[in-house]
Amino acid sequence: MSGDLVLSTRARDLGSFSVRRALPSTERRMVGPFIFFDHFGPFTLPPGQGMDVRPHPHINLATVTYLFDGEIVHKDSLGFEQPIRPGELNWMTAGRGIVHSERSGAEARKNGARAHGIQSWVALPKAHEEVAPSFHHHDGAALPLVERGGAKLRVIAGAAYGGSSPAVVHSPLFYVEAVLASGAELALPDGYAERAAYVVEGAVRSRAGRIEEGSMLVFEEGSPAVVTTDAPCHLMLLGGAPLDGERHVWWNFASSSKERIEKAKRDWKEGRFPKVPGDEQEFIPLPEG
Repeated sequence: MSGDLVLSTRARDLGSFSVRRALPSTERRMVGPFIFFDHFGPFTLPPGQGMDVRPHPHINLATVTYLFDGEIVHKDSLGFEQPIRPGELNWMTAGRGIVHSERSGAEARKNGARAHGIQSWVALPKAHEEVAPSFHHHDGAALPLVERGGAKLRVIAGAAYGGSSPAVVHSPLFYVEAVLASGAELALPDGYAERAAYVVEGAVRSRAGRIEEGSMLVFEEGSPAVVTTDAPCHLMLLGGAPLDGERHVWWNFASSSKERIEKAKRDWKEGRFPKVPGDEQEFIPLPEG
């Protein structure tokens, strides 16, 4: 009997759009350093409307944004303003604290914004949790594209399939977009203790059975990690080495220390985080409770 785990996503309403959340779940909190995994879209808003995720804080993690369709404009408290488009990578290391917003640009808003993609969080090792915050954008041309056996594989972060992403990471991991043709068979990268595949579109088969769109298959450690397709399929592959101890998550904060999260809560409530230049008027209040 397979020891693999199939995680179903849960819908979360974020106002103008909703997301399907795979991590964290009650069955599995993390896969390698990945502690959060949201699939948003595809959605198209009416003309004049846009995606508006108001300024909000993060600590002790890195946010990883990757789009399949549409455009999102990132702004942060370091002063970076960066549109992200399909096939590109926004990697923001929060470290000791950062604030950012994610909104539709003016042109997209005029025509009716659309978006489809994944936002994930990568928890940082304890030695790097309080590093200086930073932001890096990588164009699609900088992310290795590998083709093998009916699979097109874009290495977004880490190293896999002979390709290495330019994104700076603080622990061993891999993050790959995989587009599979009908009848393809794909093994996930060796050398990583924890591995998972998320089905964006289509379905795959594995020893755990048929895995449908919107589900994450977490493979048993030490066992073969292979998926096959009967029809074209779109996946996200992720994993890495387990982190050095438990991580706590509350709202937008993830840390090895509950006390550090309590401090971040106080700092946000009392206005001690930095502002986002050009987006100072709004913010997401600290949730009650």
